[in-house]
Amino acid sequence: MKDPYHFDFLGLEDDAQEREIEQALTQKITDFMLELGKGFAFVGRQYKLEINEADYFLDLLFYHLHLRCYVVIELKAGKFKPEYAGKLNFYLSAVDSQLKHPTDSASIGIILCRMKDKIEVEYALRDMNKPIGVSAFELSEIIPEGLKMQLPTIEEMENSLID
Repeated sequence: MKDPYHFDFLGLEDDAQEREIEQALTQKITDFMLELGKGFAFVGRQYKLEINEADYFLDLLFYHLHLRCYVVIELKAGKFKPEYAGKLNFYLSAVDSQLKHPTDSASIGIILCRMKDKIEVEYALRDMNKPIGVSAFELSEIIPEGLKMQLPTIEEMENSLID
């Protein structure tokens, strides 16, 4: 599992909220899938699961073509909390019961959060039997603020091409 994932291509500030990150990721799904690695197929955003007349929504759902399994991604804009692992474990059980084909492998869960403490993650995942990983993500800008002012604007570049 990659750690950290680099979301520079989103162009978001460090204080972006979960919904903003999720929306930007799905708008730039090709770039996001390249960051995830080979073999991912996008299934849905806010993928709805019904469990005993209650609705639950997965942030992002993928299918991995080589591993032959669903991959549930939960986005968290802040620091990792141990309860996130329990929620994702619940989602993986539901996906395996409702979506998984008998020939598919067990679903995999990934919690993407802004920060994580390795000890907290270890304790939260230690006795879980489902494959869950926790990785940090970074929302740094591609071009540092100080350098931006030294570069030409898009309009200036377009005008130079016309001339």
